[in-house]
Amino acid sequence: MGVFWIALLGLAVGVLIAAEWPHIAKHLPLGEDHGRRRRRRKTDLRVVRAEPPDDTEDFAASVERDLASLPTIKERDRNR
Repeated sequence: MGVFWIALLGLAVGVLIAAEWPHIAKHLPLGEDHGRRRRRRKTDLRVVRAEPPDDTEDFAASVERDLASLPTIKERDRNR
């Protein structure tokens, strides 16, 4: 009777692997398909160039303005 349960367990594991194989295969480096998918993903990448110095100074100034307008703990305590 023990052999029956071991065979049944093996069959259940086999069915589970067969059902999940498409998901499992995506994460395994199998054959040429893996390299093709990687090359396809790389074509979607783009190079981001550094911004001109004027934009960087404008950004820094806007960050300073935003930080200056944020409430601090001391201001909240005064309102209470």
